[in-house]
Amino acid sequence: MHHTLYIVGTPLGNAADWSPRAQQVLAAAPVIAAEDTRVTARLLAHCGLSATRLLTYTDAFAPKKAQRQAEILAALEMGDVALVSDAGMPGIADPGCELVQAAIAAGHRLAPVPGPSAVVTALAVSGFCAARFLFLGFLPRQRSERQQLLRQTADEPGALVCFEAPHRLLESLADLVAVLGDRRVTLARELTKEHEEIWHGGLEAALTLAQTQTPRGEYVIVIEGAAAPPPRDDGLWPVAQVREALAIMAQEGVDSQMAPRLLARLSGWRKKDIYRLQVAERDAAADASA
Repeated sequence: MHHTLYIVGTPLGNAADWSPRAQQVLAAAPVIAAEDTRVTARLLAHCGLSATRLLTYTDAFAPKKAQRQAEILAALEMGDVALVSDAGMPGIADPGCELVQAAIAAGHRLAPVPGPSAVVTALAVSGFCAARFLFLGFLPRQRSERQQLLRQTADEPGALVCFEAPHRLLESLADLVAVLGDRRVTLARELTKEHEEIWHGGLEAALTLAQTQTPRGEYVIVIEGAAAPPPRDDGLWPVAQVREALAIMAQEGVDSQMAPRLLARLSGWRKKDIYRLQVAERDAAADASA
């Protein structure tokens, strides 16, 4: 028999943000699928709710994760299940998305119970007019992969939003500066919690701040989108075309000192800017092969 998987948003940090409907759903659910049962049990107790049957839906060990997902699906065959993450909406940069996919494949009904989201909360206080934005989730841990992702999104006109752990903040900010330049940025940490901090400034200043102060807590980073490209009648090649030309010249054996000079005549770019791009591409290729 098919039942309902309720996808329930939980507070980012302040329990007072929890909606009455979300609490009602969890109070009635025979089973709650939780990212961490200890976190969910504390939240339920804080709101005076008795913990029903709590099951963990995820694990770092793949076979155990599959077993836990199977337990949740078995529970769905018997009755309704409520899915929660530790904070915010399940499935957003969260392993709960795999359980949702499995429930869809099994034919179960889905019912969203909306709650707080760190993504839109940070966007709202960023000061950027976010009619359009691109969510990148947690940035890749490997420098080469992280820089590749940032290069792919460098021309995105909407704001870029990503999550980052405190021990990787410094490295990620350094890559953001290297790839995107000194754009405006908002660093939001510990949103809605006692030590909430929202910082506005430029990426270079954010990097300096991270170098002088030990980052603490989970961060949401909101970066200003790319500036509008210059009019096409100025004769400048787009950056993708310059990258492609550099790659072709390298394949054809053109001297690395000569290539920027030749391209400067054709592309309208300054030679030194082409050289910087050439060095950045070479470093990225070296990191990828390391």
